[in-house]
Amino acid sequence: MAQTNGSTNGQPPKLTNADGAPIGTQQALTAGPRGPLLMQDVSLLEQMQHFNRERIPERVVHAKGSAAHGTFTVTGDITKYTKASLFAKVGKKTDAFLRFSTVAGERGAADAERDVRGFAVKFYTDEGNWDLVGNNTPVFFVRDPYKFQMFIHTQKRHPETNLRNMDMQWDFWSQCPESLQQVTILFSDRGIPASYRHLNGYGSHTYSFINAANERVWCKFHFKSMQGIKNWTDEESATKIAGDRETHQRDLFESIAKGDFPKWRVSVQIMTQGQADAFRWNPFDLTKVWPHGAFPLIEVGVLELNRNPVNYFAEVEQAAFNPSALVPGIGASPDKMLQARLMSYQDAHLHRVGTNYRELPVNKPKCPVMNYMRDGAMTAAPYGSAPHYLPNTVPGAPKPTPALDEPAWNLGSAIVARYDSTIDHDDYTQVGNLYKLFDEGHRERLAKRIAGVLGQARLEVQHRQLCHFFRADPDYGQRVAKHLGIDLEAAMKAAPRPEHAAAH
Repeated sequence: MAQTNGSTNGQPPKLTNADGAPIGTQQALTAGPRGPLLMQDVSLLEQMQHFNRERIPERVVHAKGSAAHGTFTVTGDITKYTKASLFAKVGKKTDAFLRFSTVAGERGAADAERDVRGFAVKFYTDEGNWDLVGNNTPVFFVRDPYKFQMFIHTQKRHPETNLRNMDMQWDFWSQCPESLQQVTILFSDRGIPASYRHLNGYGSHTYSFINAANERVWCKFHFKSMQGIKNWTDEESATKIAGDRETHQRDLFESIAKGDFPKWRVSVQIMTQGQADAFRWNPFDLTKVWPHGAFPLIEVGVLELNRNPVNYFAEVEQAAFNPSALVPGIGASPDKMLQARLMSYQDAHLHRVGTNYRELPVNKPKCPVMNYMRDGAMTAAPYGSAPHYLPNTVPGAPKPTPALDEPAWNLGSAIVARYDSTIDHDDYTQVGNLYKLFDEGHRERLAKRIAGVLGQARLEVQHRQLCHFFRADPDYGQRVAKHLGIDLEAAMKAAPRPEHAAAH
């Protein structure tokens, strides 16, 4: 419905219905002052019908979010790695839109809860939209997409009590040692960011860069906050939530409104196929990081947020981010989780927003769009009478560009099968290394936080999880066990090490 806040000839604009017809007195049409309503009051019916449909389905994950528009500016030359047009030259600017979110909570969740934060960026490039849909952590809880939906269920409400349930959460984690690094980050001092401006963002997955010579390298994306990192303690978080459940939304909006534009330095890590073959861990494992010492950050540019949305629902709630929105020069990888997300996010938007969600301004590419997809609810039909089939011989109809095909993946003698993602993986060394980076106070706070929620799970679940902490670092396991009042040696015997787990 088109609207304006302006006036005509000094007079306010006329109120109209959805079809554009002016509306007279806006009072219900009744049979007498005390009589019943009349069905012919179509203006009233229209308002009630539209009101009933004002809300679209809530996102299953990342439901609570804040966002802003901005600009990405290239500061470093990486054209030897990628032909992506937004990186074409130093100084080039590309419009962008960034949505932050909490992951597990519903739309009414408090911004300051302990949770992973979503970090989704839409780049409106001159060769199509590129969406980088990540988090504020470089890893995730699972590496097999079969486990993703099950994991999210554990973060939601119990089917009987309709309450968050620590037993089902830790029951899942204790049987998925690959979650250990993300769990450690979640309960570390970085688990509650003080604002969206003071956290880092990560693409998390491994992607591919393809250069003008059609050569491929693997890459990871990093967004480092130029405001610095700030976090809240559990006590600070509780105080903030008691006074304001929208702390991060308020901070982001007000900062931009007063001209304090937040920025992130964008960098990439690069790995060749030869390095991937020799890498200690699977380079496409979402639960693992690439050590910066071996794969240093290469600066690419700066992302600045400088404009607030004018209408939250239209620009933020209806925003749709797809890992499948890739552009020439940036591609996917064999990361199993990424492969699944290439389909699942697109499918979620088709259900949640609608078949033609890309025609909404916030999702619409700023370059020409020409394809043979047609019709569906709410279509704007920008293609007019153009043909809707391919191949065709119609003059001026869009044709494929074979030169943009990506080089083939060399998977060697790989056999397509359903592989057990828990076999032959070391899920402990990186977590132990991370734990050793924490000082004494941080280790103690981490152990106390974990014990506070793990203690709500069944004893057998506690025993199983303690074994994982111990395998990452003996002190890690002993500290948590101490806060739980559990004999760690007895716990290790009660929950023997899985035979297929990787040696540590």
